[in-house]
Amino acid sequence: MSQPKNHKITMLGTGLIGMFYTMTLHNQRGADRVHVVYSRREERANAFAAEWNIPHATTDLGEAINHPETDVVVIGLPNNLHLEAVQRAAEAGKAILCTKPLGRTAEEAKKMLDIVENAGVFGGYLEDLVYPPKTLKALESVQNGAIGKILWVRSRETHPGPHSDWFWDLEQAGGGAIVDMGCHCIEIVRNFVGKDNRPVEVMCWADTLVHPIDAEDHGIGLIRFESGAMGQFEVGWAFRGGMDLRDEVSGSEGTIWLNHWLRTGFEMFTAVGQGGYVAEKAESDTGWLFPVGDEVAELGYRDMFVDMFNAMDEGRQPLETFYDGYVVNAIIDACYASAKSKQWEPVKLEEWRGKAVAADADATDADADSRYALLKNERMPDGRMKRIFRDLETGEIIERVED
Repeated sequence: MSQPKNHKITMLGTGLIGMFYTMTLHNQRGADRVHVVYSRREERANAFAAEWNIPHATTDLGEAINHPETDVVVIGLPNNLHLEAVQRAAEAGKAILCTKPLGRTAEEAKKMLDIVENAGVFGGYLEDLVYPPKTLKALESVQNGAIGKILWVRSRETHPGPHSDWFWDLEQAGGGAIVDMGCHCIEIVRNFVGKDNRPVEVMCWADTLVHPIDAEDHGIGLIRFESGAMGQFEVGWAFRGGMDLRDEVSGSEGTIWLNHWLRTGFEMFTAVGQGGYVAEKAESDTGWLFPVGDEVAELGYRDMFVDMFNAMDEGRQPLETFYDGYVVNAIIDACYASAKSKQWEPVKLEEWRGKAVAADADATDADADSRYALLKNERMPDGRMKRIFRDLETGEIIERVED
């Protein structure tokens, strides 16, 4: 494998996500450094540059993107600013990595997808929560058939609410908890059911239960896929006790449970506090605490950027592309339509690039003779084996107990 190239990066944004991105980039491959930082506030741009030893800081978006020494633009801005930033970076001929969600709507995301592809520049979608090491290992197990046919995937993200003011503004963000955190959950679900598995329709509930805002602060959604698999997400901005990140995958031959944040194997009680930051969205530094050993790894940032820059250097697509971001936005649009209509709504995709999902053989075929299909084997407390069959001719359910 060839040595990684040295990339100089323009970082757009100095909020929490810009900080996590910069922290990750400056501490991994060793070849990639933030060279220019942009913020809408001069004092913040200068402070961020000083903290992370970045040579250039500016409040001029065009100057940041068009800086002659950078070849990659990382977008960590509020959602309503993504489209302009993508347009300018594509015109500058630079590789573009954009934070989640790609757009506020599928229409906006599709415009960004078209801009990147028409310009012929690299486009990576920074969906970090499909990249935690545990998730990558689980995905490998699923792809190797360890849990059989995927039937149902549940993804949950809840916490006490976003860290910046713009998240709470409907116009800037494009929505509330669903567009903010549902985008994570939806893409986690898509990875587990398979990206060639077309999302067909959505049923969603959304409401504003706690905060006096125009957008929803809670949401629950069901996504039906072409294979029959079901995806489920749960998001909320009023969960107390930190950040709850959990995934569950149910297959015909097994189950996967993932707990990323509150139950990581590091639990600590302190009556006096440890003095300072514990973990993202932690609400207290006393009592029972759940510190995270390496946040950028556990949140997927490290493996995400390794994949993005390796893909860039190797001339291939990363795991997460602008097209993935567009599909996520299309599902979110359907969620909002369903929350309003209170019925199943179709996922409207202007362009579907997935391969056709092959029809699965009847689930009973492998265990069926000419007439009886095996439904269940179970060893009973007395040691005998109980077998339950379905008579394929009559439909009758038959139980047999064997010594």
